[in-house]
Amino acid sequence: MTTSNTGTGDVDPAVRAELDRLRDSIDNIDAAVVHMLAERFKCTQQVGRLKAVHRLPPADPAREARQIARLRSLAENAKLDPSFAEKFLNFIVAEVIRHHERIAEDTARHQAAEPS
Repeated sequence: MTTSNTGTGDVDPAVRAELDRLRDSIDNIDAAVVHMLAERFKCTQQVGRLKAVHRLPPADPAREARQIARLRSLAENAKLDPSFAEKFLNFIVAEVIRHHERIAEDTARHQAAEPS
């Protein structure tokens, strides 16, 4: 099989078919990741509301540290770079905390507006 880097039109059909098959799998995995993240954020929104009602802080550094250690271990077992997994979790956690802060602000405004 020969391939060329000059464009997609002159790639060996067998190579093109294998690329398409692999890319279809990647697209399916990406869709699953998005759906899993959506489910995760539905749960974290519920956590945020519970924290807000009970005036708990949006962030939980001890839990975050445990989750990072857990995720790094899972990544190592899955042959995934643990540093990448940690960066990914840190990105998600930062977004979750931002959501929790907004929920807490909205809840506090709502509670302040309620008649006593």
